[in-house]
Amino acid sequence: MSFRRAARAALAGRGRVSHFLVVVMIIFAGFFASCGSSSKSSASHNAYVTLPQKGNVALLRINDSTGAMSLIAQTAPVVGVSPTAVTLDPGRKFLYVSNGSPANTVTIFNVAGDGTLTQTGDAVPVGSGPRSLVIDPSGKYLLITNAFDDNVSVYSISSGTLTLVANFPSDNSPNELVFTPSGSFVYVSSSTGFITAYAFNPATGTLAPVPGSPFPSGGGVAGLTIDKGSHFLFAANSTDGTVSAFTIDSGSGALSQISGSPFAVGTGPRALALDATNAFLYVANQGSNNVSAFTVNANTGFLTAISGSPFSAGTAPVFALAEPAGGFLYVGNQSSTNLSSYTYDSTTGVLTAVSGSPFTVGSAPGGMAIVP
Repeated sequence: MSFRRAARAALAGRGRVSHFLVVVMIIFAGFFASCGSSSKSSASHNAYVTLPQKGNVALLRINDSTGAMSLIAQTAPVVGVSPTAVTLDPGRKFLYVSNGSPANTVTIFNVAGDGTLTQTGDAVPVGSGPRSLVIDPSGKYLLITNAFDDNVSVYSISSGTLTLVANFPSDNSPNELVFTPSGSFVYVSSSTGFITAYAFNPATGTLAPVPGSPFPSGGGVAGLTIDKGSHFLFAANSTDGTVSAFTIDSGSGALSQISGSPFAVGTGPRALALDATNAFLYVANQGSNNVSAFTVNANTGFLTAISGSPFSAGTAPVFALAEPAGGFLYVGNQSSTNLSSYTYDSTTGVLTAVSGSPFTVGSAPGGMAIVP
């Protein structure tokens, strides 16, 4: 017999439990149910946002249920440092941050249990103009694009320390860097309008050019993203106002633009994000202050604009990240110095601003990493 049925029976006089005891049981049941609901609604996880103009990194807390953000702490500002790209190691013990010119370094932070950061030591000198940095799927190597050296640096990682493996030539002024989730291939965008492709050796950390690389994309290609199945690559062409969609050859890593590509978006598309299910693609348009949204055909990679797209963002959005657990999209607005948070409809992909959005971080955001 369920608790509710037992309570009703007692209140009707058919049970041996007194009215008083039943009432007490009901009160306690409501109390614990309320506690459980409160605990769920207050559950949260952390994220990190770089603040280039302040020379530091902010710790944010994201509410699991609402997507609302709150600023928790900031590292001490460092003069002459402009932190931009940021990535977290798979073990969640170290955070790596690239500092562009003139610093040309990577800062490494220890991550405490509560998410607060402590710098491990002096920043590590790297190439000239470091931009994007990514850890390979195995967690053994850190890759960095060096915009002024026209190359990609590969470092082995050991307990948070970096050891240079080698520098590998890229197309001019490399920008964004992404791995296929399988870890087999690496792709790097360049302002020249091309995407350089490499085969990655996880045993040695070395890169080998993919035949046919670099592949043409569009003017000022910037942000890149790849679906979980390593089938499609999407590229934001910032000066063309388009997004290119490619199929990825699973054997060679070669790129082929799909029929209908490139697709029109807003002005100055800068960054891309696929939702957790890879059903929707979102594009942060830096020049038009909005987010273009598309459904993604799982078989062909073809993009179809979502009803209501583009959706309003803050001023000069420069990055977009989808929540790994699904349900939310976050966009960093450089000129309005805040973060936009959205829910998206799991069927249509339509974006709706989270209550309280945008959330201030007090300075222009540069990059963001979410703790899964």
